Amino acid sequence: MRAVSKSAILRCATSAAALAILVGCEGPLDYDLRGEVGGFSTADAARAVTTNRPAPDARGVITYPNYQVAVARRGDTVNDLAARVGLPVVELARFNGLQATDRLREGEVIALPRTVPSASGVDIATIAGTAIDEAPADGAVRTSTLEPAQPAADAAPAPTPPGPEPIRHKVKRGETAYTIARLYDVPVDALADWNGLGPDFTVREDQFLLIPIKNQPAPQQAAVPATNVTQPGQGSPTPTPPSATQPLPDEVIAPATPVPDVTAEAPTNQSNSALGLPVTGTIIRTYEKGKNEGIDIAAAPGAAVKAAEAGTVAAITADADQVPIIVVKHNSDLLTVYANVDKATVKKGDRVRRGEQIASLRSGDNAYVHFEVRKGFESVDPEPYLK
Repeated sequence: MRAVSKSAILRCATSAAALAILVGCEGPLDYDLRGEVGGFSTADAARAVTTNRPAPDARGVITYPNYQVAVARRGDTVNDLAARVGLPVVELARFNGLQATDRLREGEVIALPRTVPSASGVDIATIAGTAIDEAPADGAVRTSTLEPAQPAADAAPAPTPPGPEPIRHKVKRGETAYTIARLYDVPVDALADWNGLGPDFTVREDQFLLIPIKNQPAPQQAAVPATNVTQPGQGSPTPTPPSATQPLPDEVIAPATPVPDVTAEAPTNQSNSALGLPVTGTIIRTYEKGKNEGIDIAAAPGAAVKAAEAGTVAAITADADQVPIIVVKHNSDLLTVYANVDKATVKKGDRVRRGEQIASLRSGDNAYVHFEVRKGFESVDPEPYLK
């Protein structure tokens, strides 16, 4: 008989010991180690799995309900990113604790201090401001033609990502990527992927970080208890229904409560109101500073869009889809803006009366006018002026 080496005997003993441990375990084998065999479990790691960061739009902007961020491209400086999203570089740099000339990492997330201009490529605030600046003190209006805005290739924004909005964390002095990841119980590499951190996971004071969203596990179905099935004629006797012994009382049905109409009716076009309605219809979207700078009023396709007050047509331009935008200047630096209209019947420099038609509503689902009121450069809620 050949001599058996010590290493062979050791391997056999180890295998036998492992087999004995497995045979001695009760229940099925835990192949993915979630049953904490030997005190080790991957359950916590499974619960910490995060989703991918949403894709930005063509400008690199990700829009959430309460804030926006921008994703840097290769070779970007803060100045480059600010120019692309349409924000002053000083404001963007100060908000993120950076300098205008600082170079950004590819994929780095930069928080935006406020909502970026309209993705259609038309900044109505700029148009309105230019109309004020160009108006001479004597009230005369220069009639030079304002070139329509050109369509921008990267103008189309991505829709707001579905699902929960991630927490936006501002880095404090002394914090690291590791301490922040532990604070929110997310993997540090997921934190780095979401925010474009470097391989050393370095963060800076006043930097904004998006906290990755964890995968939501599917809700577990409650177990349905098994019921005993009996053959016909077996089991408990069927109880006699109450209606077989005495009639049911007359049912009193209360009248149904009418469902309230949640659609806001547009104010009536009162002659004593500060401004008249551009169209008689229904307000489908109200004013919200920073998100909707005016109100949207829906009416029948082709309905006349009228000047809200006497004034001078200060500007006529178009958005990226060549849809007209009309700006009318009134007294006291008050301007009214009429967007998403069709077939403009006036030109720059024309004097218009209150209630005079200046355009028409578009057809189909676009039969509404976006109406803004601006005092100088700032938008204000139009509804108080219409009452």
